[in-house]
Amino acid sequence: MKTNYFVLVIILSVFFSQKSFSQFGFSHEVGVITGPVIFYSDYGQRNNIETNMKNVGYGVGLIHYMNFAYRADCNCYTRDTYFNDHFKVRTELSYHTSKFEHFGRWVDPSKTSLTARQLRGMRGSTSVFDIGSQLEYFPLSIRDFVAGSYKIAPFVSLGAHWVNFSPDNYTVFEPAFNESLYPDKYGEDARSTKPGTTWSVVWSLGFRYKLTRMSDLMLDGRWQYYFSNWVEGLNPDVPENKANDWIYWLNIGYVLYLD
Repeated sequence: MKTNYFVLVIILSVFFSQKSFSQFGFSHEVGVITGPVIFYSDYGQRNNIETNMKNVGYGVGLIHYMNFAYRADCNCYTRDTYFNDHFKVRTELSYHTSKFEHFGRWVDPSKTSLTARQLRGMRGSTSVFDIGSQLEYFPLSIRDFVAGSYKIAPFVSLGAHWVNFSPDNYTVFEPAFNESLYPDKYGEDARSTKPGTTWSVVWSLGFRYKLTRMSDLMLDGRWQYYFSNWVEGLNPDVPENKANDWIYWLNIGYVLYLD
């Protein structure tokens, strides 16, 4: 219940604050993003192309920008400073989901051991809800881009997101007599289906394409590192489990400038 109230407050403050905050010297942009999510987790072989490509999920999001180069209250440019002309603040509400299996050398069909069969039977999934902000830096002039002086405006960004995750895991392995359903590595202490929350750091690289005077297309490649290793529901206590969960999200977006 507390989470629902928190989300409602954020949505209202982000998407219905144009008149309230325009007087402080910035304008607003809103948009949507969507695209595939590669989840780097404890499923599958590390640094394995098959693992990465077959455990791909999908995400969607709503985004809001504070544009400091232009004032909505007077339809005029703001004071010409480096910050105003090269930075924007992006606030985001997003959701992505992924399904998981083990891929790679340890589950190759040639492997006939009990452990290999147990690994082949494991299945998992997670649903992740994000909310947070990023500071985006545009090397080229934001004013010139808005005015149509050039069509493409690259950017980089860095920020932090609060994360709510809900994992699941199960097995389709059919044991015989005393055989365990899961490998020792993934015993009860290493698996979880409990929802949780954590923080994450987000950094991205992308560009805007000027579509019309009041709208842009956006391509954005994001790396997001979670401060938890339970986001996908697995956390084995073994030496090779060296890092927390993280994702790469390639998204395309549409951004609309508000008067």
